[in-house]
Amino acid sequence: MNDRAMFPASWGALDRSGTRQWRVTASQELAYEVRQVDGLFDPLSQALLTCNESGLPSTRQVVVIDERVDAIYGRGIRDYYHHHRVTAHILTLPVSEETKDLDAALVIVRHLEAAGVLRRSDPIVAIGGGVLLDLVGFAAGLYRRGVPYIKVPTNGMAMWDAAIGIKTAVNTLGRRNRLGSYHAPSTALLDRSFLKTVDRRDLSNGMGELLKLAVIKDARLFDLLERHSAMLLDSRFQDPVVAPEVIEHAVHGMLEELAPNLWERTLERSVDFGHSFGPLLEMKALPELLHGEAVALDVLFSCWLARDRGLLQDNEVQRVIRVMRSMALPLRHRFFEEPALLMEALEDTMRHRDGQQRLPLPRGIGRCAFVNDVSLDHLKAAARKMADA
Repeated sequence: MNDRAMFPASWGALDRSGTRQWRVTASQELAYEVRQVDGLFDPLSQALLTCNESGLPSTRQVVVIDERVDAIYGRGIRDYYHHHRVTAHILTLPVSEETKDLDAALVIVRHLEAAGVLRRSDPIVAIGGGVLLDLVGFAAGLYRRGVPYIKVPTNGMAMWDAAIGIKTAVNTLGRRNRLGSYHAPSTALLDRSFLKTVDRRDLSNGMGELLKLAVIKDARLFDLLERHSAMLLDSRFQDPVVAPEVIEHAVHGMLEELAPNLWERTLERSVDFGHSFGPLLEMKALPELLHGEAVALDVLFSCWLARDRGLLQDNEVQRVIRVMRSMALPLRHRFFEEPALLMEALEDTMRHRDGQQRLPLPRGIGRCAFVNDVSLDHLKAAARKMADA
């Protein structure tokens, strides 16, 4: 990445008080790749080894891997590196939303220091779910003010959500992702063969993010999910025709929204759909609710809000409910039936959106509207609908 700065050729100008001042305006190019890769750790594949600035195969890599992933794939990953004569400095880390904190990030930083990571030519390889990817990205962004890293997602939530963007974060102050930064990966490598071993509930959880994208911006994706969600869940996305198309729609849809607004200068973001009430309620419910489950409940609650103002029809809300059932996602949780708690969650989100609701709601399946006038009475009405779902 190259920095370009506009700097005055002469000495800074004098302001009205006679104080000299300088103004610097800079821009930074940003480029990273997202690639679908089959058989990433097949001995014939070199996709992981050439993700560095030189493009030449690495001779060493620093790896951080979720301990649950390591238990299943660790032997094959180590054999892969041995086959290619690559020295791998591997840290196996237990992670969860409850332990996604500064202490875990510092464990990663100490691993980078012990491995003697070079500032540009030793990209860190993060292998795991969204929590692990967020943690490694956060640590990589802090270490020496930013070193390159590669995302290798191993579950659905990570594959079509956490691996795609440039946000990193840790949980603190009882809030999800309250401390974070923007630090883009060098590359994100998506290998759906990892989904073969994902627990059914975790795979269903990841489908909550697919539901979000489909309802708010992609009618074709919704149609695919409406017809095939049960099959995708049962086959763990190993179907050779529908699964790749679903993942392609999800990745393209996320990047289409993120790329023009990577640093969130614009706070009206359709991809914030499903994340207006869920983040606070999810943290209060831990470990009872998984993230994608909270997103899906938020989606349904927002659909009822949209129905009450004529943005959605009853039959469209029922279509969303049927898809959620086919994805084995929950339709009810007591927190989404408590108007006072929902208002607390919305007010917390408003601080994140600079004091306005900027609430994305579906305007029909596949389109988005933003509102700023949701009241406690509106929340009460939607909460009653949730209780009857």
